Amino acid sequence: MTVDQPVPDFERTTDTHETWRLADQRGRWVVLYFFPKASTPGCTVESEAFRDLDPRFNALNAQVVGISRDGPKALANFRAKHDFPFPLLSDKDETVCGQFDVIRDKVMFGKPARGIERSTFLIDPEGVLREAWRKVSVEGHAEAVLETLSRQHRG
Repeated sequence: MTVDQPVPDFERTTDTHETWRLADQRGRWVVLYFFPKASTPGCTVESEAFRDLDPRFNALNAQVVGISRDGPKALANFRAKHDFPFPLLSDKDETVCGQFDVIRDKVMFGKPARGIERSTFLIDPEGVLREAWRKVSVEGHAEAVLETLSRQHRG
């Protein structure tokens, strides 16, 4: 995905087994954040930060959406446990992960593994990618995304 280029439409199943389509979000900003695995410490902290700022994202006409390779059931449990007000999308087949090029070879617990590189993408109301954060550090990230959205909104 390249900044200032349209994002091809995609659809995924949510934690509530509904279909979520990017095209259906036209007219509002989308904050799409990829996280490695539901209910893990870093992903919980990151998702809670987006949860806590969700009213401020909504005030700027933005929909926050989390996405991982977890299935809908694991995502539903994660969402219910932490009371996330936004949908979580399942990308078990890595289609959207591939579209956004977020799958990386990593070392986890001393062993090689393939997984999601924590990344966030800001898509404008016309479906154009306006900002991309890769290799995200959890601390302060949701706040940085909100600040960028505020600047884009004013600009």
